Amino acid sequence: MPTTLSLRSSKKLNRKKVISLSKEHNTMTSTGREILHKMKVKAGLSSSASGDTGKGKSKMSKHITHGYHTVEGKSNHAMEDYVVSGFKQVHEKELGLFAIFDGHLGHDVASYLQTHLFDNILKEHDFWTDTESAIRRAYRATDAEILENAIALGKGGSTAVTAMLINGQKLVVANVGDSRAVMCKNGVAEQLSVDHEPSREKGMIESRGGFVSNIPGDVPRVDGQLAVARAFGNKSLKIHLSSEPDMSEQMIHNDIEFLILASDGIWKVMSNQEAVDCIKHIKDAHSAAKNLVEEALSRKSKDDISCIVVRFR
Repeated sequence: MPTTLSLRSSKKLNRKKVISLSKEHNTMTSTGREILHKMKVKAGLSSSASGDTGKGKSKMSKHITHGYHTVEGKSNHAMEDYVVSGFKQVHEKELGLFAIFDGHLGHDVASYLQTHLFDNILKEHDFWTDTESAIRRAYRATDAEILENAIALGKGGSTAVTAMLINGQKLVVANVGDSRAVMCKNGVAEQLSVDHEPSREKGMIESRGGFVSNIPGDVPRVDGQLAVARAFGNKSLKIHLSSEPDMSEQMIHNDIEFLILASDGIWKVMSNQEAVDCIKHIKDAHSAAKNLVEEALSRKSKDDISCIVVRFR
């Protein structure tokens, strides 16, 4: 796997923030990109050198498809969202691996998660027998790695929402922060993740010696700085933050139509049901993801926006 230093240097060459496990999009244009690309292909990953959109489908269940779309926000920093979206064969089983990592105070931690988190989860010895425990340990271990490499990765952090689809039958969702997973079941939105807002977790933050304040700004922040109560990284605030994920499991039955994973650039301007209603008649998962991003933009969302849609039928 790339070292932390090689990851940092590679981002000077590769500005885009998407890993698609199911499809390569363009030819790498520099030696550094080619090396990174080969390393990711060897690990079962391929990267998009240009373009911020893509799609794919399950080989095991042909009716399960996915698509993603990302747009850089109107801010004074480069795109900080990173995405994983696609299918991977592991031990004669198929895993759908989907994730959105929304970085803050830089994109290095989000990039590290994109490259390492799923690998760390799959390294856990009991992933297939006790998936939830394996994911929890991997989240904690990955956060420890990030903190140990804080000099290289910087002072920032990242939220995460991950969804693992096992053999097209069981969906396991985990999240820290405010990126969100929403399922459409018979046309009705059901949130599978938890928004870790500082006001909601004020007791936990204060028990760790921190505080929640709306000053400066107009939203509650941990120690007046960070607008989420759980995140990877953020070494200077970590004593008051948690990287423990909230989790949910869902068996995929015929009444489940699709899953949306999206960064808060969508959820700041749309409710769960509005997002579901916006795309429930769009059968192509990629078109649905793009349409949802465009709808958020039409509602004046200023943040980076990343969206994945997984259609089950």
